[in-house]
Amino acid sequence: MIHCALIGLALVTLYPVIWFLLSSFKPQSDIFRPDALFSTDFTLENYVSGWNFFGDLTFRTFFVNSFLISGLAVVGNLFSCSLAAYAFARLHFPFKGFWFALVLGSIMLPIHADLIPQYIVFYKAGWVNTILPLVIPKFVASDALYVFLLVQFMKSLPRELEQAAEIDGASYWQRYWLVIFPLTRPALVTTAIFTFIGSYNDYFSQLIYLSSYDKMTVPLALHMFIDSGGGASNFGGMFAMSILSLGPVVGFFLAGQRYLTQGIATTGFK
Repeated sequence: MIHCALIGLALVTLYPVIWFLLSSFKPQSDIFRPDALFSTDFTLENYVSGWNFFGDLTFRTFFVNSFLISGLAVVGNLFSCSLAAYAFARLHFPFKGFWFALVLGSIMLPIHADLIPQYIVFYKAGWVNTILPLVIPKFVASDALYVFLLVQFMKSLPRELEQAAEIDGASYWQRYWLVIFPLTRPALVTTAIFTFIGSYNDYFSQLIYLSSYDKMTVPLALHMFIDSGGGASNFGGMFAMSILSLGPVVGFFLAGQRYLTQGIATTGFK
C-alpha cells in the first residue's frame, strides 16, 4: 500500500511533464482540449515551427549561446573556486577566518541587492549586451557555495600527500595542480554539474544583460514564444523546444551522476 501511494504521488508530480511532452507532438488546436492527453493525433510540426520560429535565426543559435556561456562558466568556476578553496583549506595567511566568513556571508546576499551597482559597473565597462557579465565573475570565484564545497572536500584529503610533495621541493602551485586538484575530482564534477545547470537555466541575469536576438540564450528564446508579437499562440513550438532544451541538462547530469553523489557525500552535505 505504501508503494502504491508513492507511485500515485509520483504520477501526480510527473503529470505536468508528461502533459507537455505529449503536447509537443499534438496539433496546435488539440493541445488545450479536455481529452488532449488521450488524443491519438501526433505531428512533428511543432518541432519544425519552433526551430524556425525566429526567421533567419534558428533555435540552433540560442543553443550555441547557452553552451558557450555555460561552458565558460564551468571552466571559470572550476579554476577560480578550486584555487580559492585551496588557499582557505591548505594555506595560512593573516585573517584567513575573517575572509572565509566574508566569502560565506556573500551566499546570504540576494542577487537583487547588488544588481543595480553591478549593472552600472558593467554598463560603464561597455559589457552590456555581451556575455562578459555572465562569464567574467565566474573567473574570480564569485560563487561562494562552490568555494565552500571544495574547501570541505580538500580538508578531508590526507595532508601527508601534500607534505611529501613539499619535501620533494614542490611549490604551492605544483602541490595544488599535481596533488590536490586531481584528488578533488568528485567535488569538481559536482561543481561542474551544478554550474552548468545553473548557468544554462539562468533566466534573470541573461534577461538583464542580453538584449539582441542573436545573443539570446535558450531560456530567453523560450519566453519569446509567448512574449513576442504573433507568438502568443505558438505553445506547441514552445513545448517542443522545451523538450529539446532538457536534453543537455539531463545528459550532463547522467554523465556525472556517480561523481555527483560521491562529491556531495564527502563534503559534509550528506
